[in-house]
Amino acid sequence: MEERVIITRGKYIASAVKKEQYPEESLPEIGFAGRSNVGKSSLINSLTRVKNLARVSSQPGKTQTINFYEAGVKIAGLERRKSFYLVDLPGYGYAKVGKEQRKIWSKFIEEYLLGSSNLRFVCQLIDIRHEPMASDVEMFQWLVQHDIPVLLVATKSDKVGKNACQKQIAQIRKCLGVRELSVLPYSSIRGDGRSDLLDVIADALKEDGED
Repeated sequence: MEERVIITRGKYIASAVKKEQYPEESLPEIGFAGRSNVGKSSLINSLTRVKNLARVSSQPGKTQTINFYEAGVKIAGLERRKSFYLVDLPGYGYAKVGKEQRKIWSKFIEEYLLGSSNLRFVCQLIDIRHEPMASDVEMFQWLVQHDIPVLLVATKSDKVGKNACQKQIAQIRKCLGVRELSVLPYSSIRGDGRSDLLDVIADALKEDGED
């Protein structure tokens, strides 16, 4: 069966801590937020199928900039191919990072999320093995309060069984206080959830029309 959405390329474009450092070319953006070590880089590599596109670190708090990766995509039913940015945001909630550094990160992350007119939605990643932490709940509520569309992605789904997966998703919904919240289980190792996430991205890109 032919895939509806095919990523045709993926490449690193820029790292930024302020607006002046954002990529010059204006493209739709999909943001990725989550606690340190939740698997953002692994998911980006899995999504694009470009090995080591986003650098995976065993050291939490390593991503200290907003990283932009350009992806090309072919969507069934659309004549022209689309390009967009995968935007990897620094991990939040890492205790060993000093208070002042967290303030700096918070400032430029908020500046990006509130100021980007190209942002289509944010994937907030939560480790499926654990109950959402206070910082996860805080981030989710902040995105909702600022009318930023958010898709919850439960990473590392290969680490739990099928029944445990459903229980954990129910727990995530309960912690975030939204019973009907859509939560997408994802495994960067097995590729589970990849086509579903690509479908959501494709739908967001199709809203831009064919121009």
